[in-house]
Amino acid sequence: MPASSSDNAPQGDLLIMDDDPSDPSTPPAQESAPWRILIVDDDVDVHVVTKFALSNAQFQGRRLCFLHAYSGKEALATLRATPDIALVLLDVIMETDDAGLRVARQIRADLHNELVRIVLRTGQPGQALEHSIICDYDINDFWSKADLTTRKLFTTVIASLRAYAGLQAAAADRAAMAAELDKARQLQALLGQQALVLKLDPKGRIVEASERLCQLAGARPEALVGHDLHALHAGAFPEPLVLDIKLTLARDGAWSGDIQTRAADGSALHLRCALLALSEPGGAPYEYVAVATLRDPAPGA
Repeated sequence: MPASSSDNAPQGDLLIMDDDPSDPSTPPAQESAPWRILIVDDDVDVHVVTKFALSNAQFQGRRLCFLHAYSGKEALATLRATPDIALVLLDVIMETDDAGLRVARQIRADLHNELVRIVLRTGQPGQALEHSIICDYDINDFWSKADLTTRKLFTTVIASLRAYAGLQAAAADRAAMAAELDKARQLQALLGQQALVLKLDPKGRIVEASERLCQLAGARPEALVGHDLHALHAGAFPEPLVLDIKLTLARDGAWSGDIQTRAADGSALHLRCALLALSEPGGAPYEYVAVATLRDPAPGA
């Protein structure tokens, strides 16, 4: 419990954390991790009153855990050490007239913390000041301490926690998607080295060719892109084969079969191919993807 205003005032770098489950003196409990709220104010009474007003509050079945800082320096140190703080209740005027504003800017610009919600509180309200701060700083709410009743404080805190939870979930989804995309890119790079993969536009022009396919064709990718299949197969394809491919793709959206062609060195290639037409539901194909495997050993193997 922080000292009251009649006791010793907070000294430099004083940091108090209430009800932290990591505290060995706190009995273990089977419950979800609490929402961490950082109260930043140079007035001890503000810390006491704020904690008392929110002492019974819960959100999504999780209680609130309060951390305390009494200067901008302490606030930034706490945020660096505790990355899962959900909300900062931040006084504007502390060691300097703009200490809170500096902290708000550093949270976003220096700590790159876009998730934590920032609610500014001031004891010297002014409409012009409020408008300027709301427009110029990436904060989420701004209150005069005199106007922030217990009910309004509760509403502000719960709304901030709800916003933080939504942003946290979205960030987790983005991170998971980025990880999956990275795996897909690694797999694509590996397949590009070993597999024969070809992408064609709706007119049958080459859009992309894998590294292994280019090696067998004896051509660089840029020499193939924009050209039709004659860049890979100089002669004409057998008419029955072409007709079968066209009819099957139109009917089923996919074709598989054998194709005979030649490598750059003139040796025969027997390819087992699968061709897939990619299209939106009910629409015409926007791309064709062909994947082939060598039925015979590659030249020089």
